[in-house]
Amino acid sequence: MAIMRIKEIVAMSSEGRAAKLVDLRAELARIRTMINAGGAVENPTRVRELRKTIAQILTVENEKKLGIRQVIVEAEEKPKKKAEKAPEKAPAAKKAVAKKVEAKETEETASQ
Repeated sequence: MAIMRIKEIVAMSSEGRAAKLVDLRAELARIRTMINAGGAVENPTRVRELRKTIAQILTVENEKKLGIRQVIVEAEEKPKKKAEKAPEKAPAAKKAVAKKVEAKETEETASQ
């Protein structure tokens, strides 16, 4: 399971992300030390989760710094609006498919 979701990371302040980054790096260093010492780690996949979360925090921080994150947030909102319109079109599409199937069936029965 993920340590933090992207939405949570984006919602955090820059100082909050920096503090979380320090905590995660310290935990990763602690786990790596245990592995190098030959000790058994309770959850070996935790290393992967920590590395992934650290990378996500750094990515969000860089995107905010470059001004990219605003564009991505706006792009994610647009498909939601389209999804709301999709159910209205769905019954018409089903009717069109039903008419095509019906037409094919009548052609098959006429040709036999």
